[in-house]
Amino acid sequence: QVQLVESGGGLVQAGGSLRLSCAASGRTFSRYTMGWFRQAPGKEREFVATISWSGGRTYYADSVKGRFTISRDNAKNTVYLQMNSLKPEDTAVYYCAASSKVGYPDAAIDYDYWGQGTQVTVSS
Repeated sequence: QVQLVESGGGLVQAGGSLRLSCAASGRTFSRYTMGWFRQAPGKEREFVATISWSGGRTYYADSVKGRFTISRDNAKNTVYLQMNSLKPEDTAVYYCAASSKVGYPDAAIDYDYWGQGTQVTVSS
């Protein structure tokens, strides 16, 4: 069982940066592939980024590639999402999630545990 709590969301102007954090409970955090998803009003939840259990492999949605960076600190049971050059279309609730799958899971169904989400709003 893994419990996830996101933080770091907020209101930022276009072009600005935010860093999201996701703190996990449980001693097995390092065994999970971690991911970030987002959901804008009226839209389906979409994949943003994923990172392997070791942190050595990452994979990004095309829409955020080059602007967002996912990382993790297994000693702190925390995964991060550094978001730079933010755009109004990045506005959404951001969720972190844990998956027992290896590789680059990019579908919500691949993830076993979810946080409650944190709101990110980018003004133009």
